[in-house]
Amino acid sequence: MFKNLDPASVGVHGSQSEIIEATLSNGFKGLELDVAEFAESVKLHGLPKARRYFDSARLKIGSYRLPVRWTDEEAAYRADLEKLRAALELAKQIDCPRAIATIDPASDIRPYHENFEVHRRRIDEIAGILARYNARLGLEFLAPVVLRKNRSFQFLQTADAVLMLLKTISAPNVGLALDVWHWHLGGGTFEQLTALGAGKIVTLSLADADPDATAETATDSQRRLPGETGVIEIVPLLTWLAGNKYDGPVTPRPSRSEFAGQGRDKIVKQLGTSLDGLWKAAGLNPAGKLSPMAGV
Repeated sequence: MFKNLDPASVGVHGSQSEIIEATLSNGFKGLELDVAEFAESVKLHGLPKARRYFDSARLKIGSYRLPVRWTDEEAAYRADLEKLRAALELAKQIDCPRAIATIDPASDIRPYHENFEVHRRRIDEIAGILARYNARLGLEFLAPVVLRKNRSFQFLQTADAVLMLLKTISAPNVGLALDVWHWHLGGGTFEQLTALGAGKIVTLSLADADPDATAETATDSQRRLPGETGVIEIVPLLTWLAGNKYDGPVTPRPSRSEFAGQGRDKIVKQLGTSLDGLWKAAGLNPAGKLSPMAGV
């Protein structure tokens, strides 16, 4: 596994070279990719020039958002599906095999059972296309009630429900984009993850929670720095994943409100420090593998 930075999620901005410098200076080995933005850069400058900073810094690409309106009406979905292969070809050329899709926790057009079947069918279809490019699809869910308030039809909002969906999907390259904050609020347990298996974890996003946080009361602004409160047990998860050869990104995703008024370098340093502490507590070496003396 490797330490991965998602600048946009924490309000970090700057030129590509500035972002990469901050990334490397604080021990990160990977970055998230905006595939649409990168494709535009490739169109303007060509692939070698567009990727030169990543190559020179030897940075991995953690993951990218699936560029498909996969929960929309059929026409929009089909139109995006036609363009998907170009994005996947580009992602393959820069060695990024992980696409992430977010399950909308509610719908205004489909009742639950119809929506479930649409998700199952479309995920299998998308996964079949990704498989041709040796790519995987990670599904993430959103637990807070506030994110589905006043919607017509409720949908998947808990760990149990998402695991049920995964069981109905036949494609082997589909798994969980595990966000521990949503997993915690959605009632998920460590035992459920071990039963699912590390091979089904596509990406890992970290944030801590307030002691009194529940799905009914929590808002995205309450995502704390990983390890800040200790409410979410991150260390055993990291140790288990490393022991089971998880090789994906580990991305800190606290709320950007945690860094109000702070500059880019200070923000990235705090993120790196938080991961360093968790890495050490989990018995991991800089490469994200278990140290020989871990647990001794």
